[in-house]
Amino acid sequence: MTETAARPASVVDCAWYDRRAARHEIDLDQIGDVLAREDEGFVWLGLYEPDEAVLSKLKEEFGLHELAIEDAHSAHQRPKIEAYGNSLFLVVNTAQMLEGRIVYGETHLFVGPRFLVTVRHGASLSYAPARARVEREPELLEAGPAYALYAVLDFIVDNYLPIAADFRATLRALERDIFSDAYHRGTIVRLYDLKRELTEMRMSVAPLLDVLSQLVRSPTPQIPDTVRLYFRDVHDHVVRVNDTIDALRDLLGTAMAVNQSLVTLAQGETVKKLGAWAALLAAPTLITSWYGMNFRGMPELDDRYAYPVLIGIVAAVCLGLYRLFKRSKWL
Repeated sequence: MTETAARPASVVDCAWYDRRAARHEIDLDQIGDVLAREDEGFVWLGLYEPDEAVLSKLKEEFGLHELAIEDAHSAHQRPKIEAYGNSLFLVVNTAQMLEGRIVYGETHLFVGPRFLVTVRHGASLSYAPARARVEREPELLEAGPAYALYAVLDFIVDNYLPIAADFRATLRALERDIFSDAYHRGTIVRLYDLKRELTEMRMSVAPLLDVLSQLVRSPTPQIPDTVRLYFRDVHDHVVRVNDTIDALRDLLGTAMAVNQSLVTLAQGETVKKLGAWAALLAAPTLITSWYGMNFRGMPELDDRYAYPVLIGIVAAVCLGLYRLFKRSKWL
């Protein structure tokens, strides 16, 4: 079967997989004809930021619920799974690194007995690698759209793993800056930014645990038992990512507290040094200030060795104070 009409720009890929898992390119108008054939494979449609006309076409061809179509039109949904008749509607957040920052997107998935539709919004990688992986495994592709759904979810979760590893490496670098001798304001700013990014990532990952738990534990006709085991593997990966995020957030909180303590300690050391030098300067200032007074009855004024003795006394007092502060590690 070949493509008979120009595709809208939002249609990334549209294919029908027959009962032997062979791929056939189709267009949107042929979807209804393919689905009308009984037990003849399934349709996998990939979209990126479709307009209302394309979504209306989806509703018509696949018989999707209008509430699910309304949600798919908006890119501000939290991860969830909902059942509409004989189809499931899933929302999953995606993440990728761009220029050292994490950018998030959304993928809305419709899965039925004979179709899978992926609707991407925002920053989201193409699912071409997931589709190619499935096509290399025709014996598994015969399981239908449920296995294709697994491949997409596994691809999304696998993209979280390098981001978590990058967070871990960044934290280790920041730990070296925290324990360095010099204080850098940029260190605490980066710590705060990293914790904020981890919190945002956790808001995307944690709800996905509930979605996958329902796919693993709740019996649904769209997910056969033979495929349910694969979703359990994806669930385990999400648990690992979520645990990593929680551990890193705890370490970041500790790192911020340690950084603040070290800064306070460094300030205390500076104050002690300033206090010690102030005491050293105060001793000769106090002694010599007596001679600024207009007194005549100061016997040492007429003594020949008065000034050398006075200088010696001042030096002895300063030396004693210096040794005292040095022993106390104030200098």
